[in-house]
Amino acid sequence: MSPSRIAGIATILATVALASVSTAHPAVAQTTAIPSADMPGEAAARAKARTDSARYPYTKADIDFMTGMIGHHSQAIVMADMAPTHGASASVLTLAERIKNAQQAEIRTMQQWLVDRNQPAPDGHSPMKMDMAGADMNMGMDRSDTSRVGLMPGMLTPAQLKQLDAARGPDFDRLFLTFMIQHHTGALTMVRTLFDSYGAAQDQYMFKYASDVNVDQTTEIARMKRMLVAMLFTNGSQ
Repeated sequence: MSPSRIAGIATILATVALASVSTAHPAVAQTTAIPSADMPGEAAARAKARTDSARYPYTKADIDFMTGMIGHHSQAIVMADMAPTHGASASVLTLAERIKNAQQAEIRTMQQWLVDRNQPAPDGHSPMKMDMAGADMNMGMDRSDTSRVGLMPGMLTPAQLKQLDAARGPDFDRLFLTFMIQHHTGALTMVRTLFDSYGAAQDQYMFKYASDVNVDQTTEIARMKRMLVAMLFTNGSQ
């Protein structure tokens, strides 16, 4: 076979090989992994949950804190609702309304936080006992006071609620401030317990919310103490 014929055959074979590579390329492209946006719904949901869990970790102490704080807030709202019908002064009425509005909004946010993590969300009308990561949330209470059994820190006993409900005018103002200081102080105890729980409050919202509760309720306690002192001074000088 002449050299020129051999060269011609080689050229033809090279052309066929090049064409084979070109037609094979699309088939290779089709085996590329499907983007996450095109994943079936269930798989995409699992992937998102894993991502969110890694980004926003939470613990049992976080769940218990949110669940318990909803019940804690609900009692503060019950107390605030008494002010308009029990002859409260203008300053106590303003305070009660501010507490009610703020804590109603926080309850809705805490409920959503729990729902987003597939946790039961209390309805906001049922005060409850709380066990934060094994910690006793009745700390600081007199163990002989059985009326407090099952209550979270600072929460009013049924007897205290009845006493507040029976008061009117200046007596209501005094009891409202005294009991709300007790109530707010209990919330601060709950925050401290949360922050003392290993691995808790790492979630961005959880940390910010608990920190805000600590600052806001500390500020309100100071304000209520000033109101109470002024009230006692005024009544004592009459």
